[in-house]
Amino acid sequence: MTPILAVDGLHAYYGLSHVLFGITLRASRGEVVALLGRNGAGKSTTLRSIMGLLPPRAGSVVFGGEEITGWSPHRVCQRGLGFVPEDRRIFADLTVRENLEVGRKGRNEDSWTHEGIYEFFPVLGERRNQKGGTLSGGEQQMLTIARTLMGNPELLLLDEPSEGLAPVVVRTLLDRLLALKTRGQTILLSEQNVRFATRLADRAYILEQGHVRYEGAIADLAANETVRHAYLMV
Repeated sequence: MTPILAVDGLHAYYGLSHVLFGITLRASRGEVVALLGRNGAGKSTTLRSIMGLLPPRAGSVVFGGEEITGWSPHRVCQRGLGFVPEDRRIFADLTVRENLEVGRKGRNEDSWTHEGIYEFFPVLGERRNQKGGTLSGGEQQMLTIARTLMGNPELLLLDEPSEGLAPVVVRTLLDRLLALKTRGQTILLSEQNVRFATRLADRAYILEQGHVRYEGAIADLAANETVRHAYLMV
């Protein structure tokens, strides 16, 4: 099966600092793939590089059979990738409904609508006229995901979605992401919460200091105590 996303030999820098060293990964349509690793391993940087927020110095990013290496973030988004940043970046002075409207892109019979979002995230329906800045952290995270879905992305990139959320909120978020997976949404996520990621993902890549150290199915990772202890234990 041809992957919807193929990243090959990606190298990226922050100024003079070399931070990604030949990252190679794949994601197939309808699959959930997790990037795991300790803080600073390069997970978020990989997502940012794919999105064009940190243009790679070498390597390639191919999406849907088209090379998008080094494209501007706006063009990458238009091509069908949706990015949910770790810091959420909602519009605090806009209502929930207005935030969703900002993310709207394209219309077809399968497009997300306001009502579809409110049905999928009931709490956002209840808060539709409330300003984004007054929402709780968990509600803001759901709003950021929902706003990105309004662009009808073929591939959803999630950067540390469970970061800073209370356990009960994490469980609700996991439930909603599992429902997205059931709908066939392709997802690539970076995550330090291994339990959260492995309950959601089909496959995982483990990063350490900008290198891919492990690739495999979630079941294989669960059975490999040596790898988990070496790269995931804090």
